Amino acid sequence: MSAETDLPALLAELRQALKGEVDGGPSRRAQYSSDASNYRIAPLAVVLPRDEDDVRAALKIAGRHQVPVTVRGGGTSCAGNAVGPGLVLDMSRSMNRIISIDPETRTAVVQPGVVLSDLQAAAAAFGLRFGPDPSTATRCTLGGMIGNNACGPHGLAYGRTADSVLGLRLLTGDGRVLELGAGRESFDQVPGLEQFVLARLETIRTEFGRFSRQISGYSLEHLLPENGRNLVAALTGTEGTCGIILEARLQLVQRSPAPALAVLGYPDMAAAADAVPGLLPHGPLALEGLDSALVESVRRSGADLPDLPAGGGWLMAEVGGATESEAVASAQAMVRDGGALDAVVLPSGPEARKLWQVRADGAGLAGRTAGGLQAWPGWEDSAVPPEHLGDYLRSLTALMEKHRLSGLAYGHFGDGCVHLRIDFPLDADGKAMRAFLFAAAELAASYGGSLSGEHGDGRARSELLGAMYSAEAIAAFAAFKALFDPQGILNPGVVVDPDPLDAALRRPQAVEVRAGDGFAFSHDAGSVTDALHRCVGVGKCRADLRAEGGFMCPSYQATRDEAESTRGRARVLQEMLNGGIIEIGWSAPEVHEVLDLCLSCKACANDCPTGIDMAMYKSEALHQTYKGRVRPLTHYTFGRLPAWLRLAGPVAPLINLAGRIPGFGRLAMRLAGADPRRALPKLPNRPFRALHQARNRPTENGPESGHPVLLWVDSFSDTLSPDVAKAALKLLTAAGCDVQLAGPGACCGLTLITTGQLTAAKAKLSRTLDLLYPHVQAGRVIVGLEPSCTAVLRSDILELLPQDPRAQAVSRATKTVAELLDSIGWTPPQVGEALLVQPHCHHHAVMGYSADLALLEKAGCDVEVSSGCCGLAGNFGMERGHYEISAKIAGDGILSRAAADPDRAVLADGFSCRTQVADLAGLPARHLVQVLADALDKPEDSRL
Repeated sequence: MSAETDLPALLAELRQALKGEVDGGPSRRAQYSSDASNYRIAPLAVVLPRDEDDVRAALKIAGRHQVPVTVRGGGTSCAGNAVGPGLVLDMSRSMNRIISIDPETRTAVVQPGVVLSDLQAAAAAFGLRFGPDPSTATRCTLGGMIGNNACGPHGLAYGRTADSVLGLRLLTGDGRVLELGAGRESFDQVPGLEQFVLARLETIRTEFGRFSRQISGYSLEHLLPENGRNLVAALTGTEGTCGIILEARLQLVQRSPAPALAVLGYPDMAAAADAVPGLLPHGPLALEGLDSALVESVRRSGADLPDLPAGGGWLMAEVGGATESEAVASAQAMVRDGGALDAVVLPSGPEARKLWQVRADGAGLAGRTAGGLQAWPGWEDSAVPPEHLGDYLRSLTALMEKHRLSGLAYGHFGDGCVHLRIDFPLDADGKAMRAFLFAAAELAASYGGSLSGEHGDGRARSELLGAMYSAEAIAAFAAFKALFDPQGILNPGVVVDPDPLDAALRRPQAVEVRAGDGFAFSHDAGSVTDALHRCVGVGKCRADLRAEGGFMCPSYQATRDEAESTRGRARVLQEMLNGGIIEIGWSAPEVHEVLDLCLSCKACANDCPTGIDMAMYKSEALHQTYKGRVRPLTHYTFGRLPAWLRLAGPVAPLINLAGRIPGFGRLAMRLAGADPRRALPKLPNRPFRALHQARNRPTENGPESGHPVLLWVDSFSDTLSPDVAKAALKLLTAAGCDVQLAGPGACCGLTLITTGQLTAAKAKLSRTLDLLYPHVQAGRVIVGLEPSCTAVLRSDILELLPQDPRAQAVSRATKTVAELLDSIGWTPPQVGEALLVQPHCHHHAVMGYSADLALLEKAGCDVEVSSGCCGLAGNFGMERGHYEISAKIAGDGILSRAAADPDRAVLADGFSCRTQVADLAGLPARHLVQVLADALDKPEDSRL
């Protein structure tokens, strides 16, 4: 790249020539400054091409300005393959069409930005699938898979991506568009290619293609005459350094109808690896390794994990069959030959899927070592021939111990591929990582292995290629690239003429920021910097997992914009720590820009395997920016809503009357900073605490007459939904509980927290502890009604008042209604309704919804769950500027589900969820306690 690049001229030329977005602003550059690797390279600009013409024009203009081009799909590359200093072209936004699927030839034609899971869903209609399936299948793109020669667990059965690519439409670095396949015809389109191969026959035949997972470098063995001169296979795995994929024709395979899962336990991972060669003759579809430390990490997170066989390391073998019984029988036969300490066979179903999810989330789960230290990629993808895997693992463990490093291992053991993230001290510098990687490269090469088994070399391993290839082979890489990219414009610094592996590391550039007067960041020992670097870029926030019960990330699902993903926000926050292109400090405009559309739903804190909590970071950013300063209007209106509601209570009838005056509601909402399209909430004539049920209920501890419960009626339930509190009182009494009410003033400060008024929130929570803690000391369980408020007492209070021992006690004593009723073994009345349930995001993220589902099942309800956010998210959907995205989230989620099955009654515990469906669709919704309390009034025989 020329040091004299005229950036304004480049951007102007791109904007004039392209239909898609061209953005050279600091926020967009920060979002694309990293992928799922250790590296940070801020591009000059990001291009979101609309079509092939945009791609060709962008490349031509970049070449004229001598600016490098890096192509990106889902941004899930672990080795720094998808970051670069020039233009970054994101193909996932628009170039994501499945052009055709031909069930007769079992082929598909796709654009490079197609997400693998989308292709799998489309192919499944014909009983087909794409063979390779990386764990990032829900967000990785086919272009990225071709770039890295991805494999995944089922690479064992279906091969590498290179084995499934039949044709490529390729744009070369010098602007040629080639239609390529296998055979001499494709060779003839590349002048000098035949001579290149003939001049290097000995090197290619002796150094390449030695085992299936030899992915490092270029796979030149495919060019040999005896291998069919398969140019597209050779280009697969070139990591965007030889051309830009415009279109790909892919081979599909038949889906296995009923796979079974065998889990075999061994003393440790190396012993499990020793067993692999004996299991391969059984022809498993997948054979994965799982370490006990990784499993323990999952268990500590609170995830629902099935029991595993005894052992310290496991093999997970998927076995196919024409029927379920045939698959199970084949899996049992494998177990008999496995020599395992213990084993279990699971048919296809939910228990098997839970175990596979642990494996799929490995990259994120392994982001922390057993000791809680941050772990990093770099040596996350080495591979050796399977017969050497056990010995290699023992040697690798010894090498880590020698370098005083540790990590969590897992991987595709059937192929000899090991995924391992290591606790390199990157907070200091890259010296320890560099020393280890050079030693590890020599170790892998000594076992006839490869630096990479499916992730590619990228910036992490390209400098190490000399450990496994001769000088002649290294020179061959440069000569091959030159045939397609003579100017070296495509993804420079990768494979050919590599950058140092410890250059441009992200973490060492970050300043250390410690927790101050906001959140404690206790999960990261008070290090804000470590917390923000929890995001390692696995990109699960870009996946639509609502069909599987996921809630993350609603803003990205609505916009499909990297800026609105959890990862995009994390990248901007990380950039804020080093001041490279964004000023250091929470008040940076780019920080607030990317956080604006964060709904603070907390889904990422549960759904992201790294445990990142963007809601907390947004609150901290608002706190640090506005403390001691004039705040935005909505911080005074919505942020202090409980106080306004208490003031409004005595005059509620007058406010409701005024609300019927044409234009009053819109004016009132506008003055409050709300979108005028939102309805002014109708206030109850009397809040709950003014009703006789509350006035006659004791608030002090007295003699117990049942299960001791403290019903905490939050501000929303008290002043906006008193019927919910009444139903709760009725239900808990019927369940045999001795119910007392929490005294007035017990407020969690939720609205203060979401608007970043943390000093006030802490004071309010401290007063709430004064009210609640004596009841906890007396043995009462606190029962919350509003999920978001309950979640504050379960989680936020620990981060805001970490030094107050009462906070821990109150947190432990706080339960949802369903959790309480489950703990006392109460049998609910038979409701027998068909329900569409919208769990509140905070309920899902903090408490989990399993107790509620179990209770509804006991009550005989036919339940359909609408996973994902409702879109209102407290004050978010009410504020001006958020209405459209709030409505789209609802329209794509709960409202579409309600329209598809209008006979189902809506159940939503969250006041904001009930408000959203009423405001946008006029739908009534009830709280769980209302559904159950209504059933109490039914005659016994009608409940059956």
